[in-house]
Amino acid sequence: MTPPRGALVLVPNTLDLGAPHAPPLDEVLAAGVLRQAAHLAHWIAEDAKTTRAFLKRVAGFVPLERPLQEIDIRELPRPVKGGRAAHVPAPLDALLTPALTGRDIGLISEAGLPAVADPGALVVACAHRLGIIVRPLAGPSSLLLALAASGLNGQSFAFVGYLPTDAAERKDRVQFLTQRSRHERQTQIAIETPYRNALLMDALVQALPPDAQLSVACGLTLPGGWCATQRVAQWRSAPPRFDDKHVPAVFLWLAN
Repeated sequence: MTPPRGALVLVPNTLDLGAPHAPPLDEVLAAGVLRQAAHLAHWIAEDAKTTRAFLKRVAGFVPLERPLQEIDIRELPRPVKGGRAAHVPAPLDALLTPALTGRDIGLISEAGLPAVADPGALVVACAHRLGIIVRPLAGPSSLLLALAASGLNGQSFAFVGYLPTDAAERKDRVQFLTQRSRHERQTQIAIETPYRNALLMDALVQALPPDAQLSVACGLTLPGGWCATQRVAQWRSAPPRFDDKHVPAVFLWLAN
């Protein structure tokens, strides 16, 4: 008789990346999420070290059902540079072995919701292919929090990920997305590595039309986190300060 299969549980993480001034865990994640995280003995993560740190924080509110050193944490394979992740399904099958024998597995991102702007999406796709139930838990998403706080169009929006680092390619990409935004009344959402936040902001205010609305959300859920929306012309005269080069930001714009 085939044993019942476990579930792949999508466990949300905080957005603070373990910063020392982060708010208490229970102010960001629901009690039910903490209870389920404390129950799981198998995990899939980008980084085992940061997942252990997350579980230590969980243990401060809900005792872990087994000692941390006995919890099985398996890391996602590093993507091959220039390769296509879709070409490496076999290692992902192995990561899901516990679920095939009836044990639940937690999937966690470094920040926010797993599988949203996150390589964990490949694990979720693999779980569906293997007939494993996928159970998402509610938690913070920097993209959706920024969209909600922006005042821009929340009925039609697109996450466009990272923009090109080459200046000419980035300008072309921004102009293309701006045309789409204007034609479809669609909010465009982009992110960048934190230490490049100021560079991207400067590129956006130069490439976007003066009357476009540009919103910046920085350090959401952290003390001192902020979101501001203005016309590009206003940003040009008074650009924001990104004081902490380790705090992620989300950039959103809507063209008229």
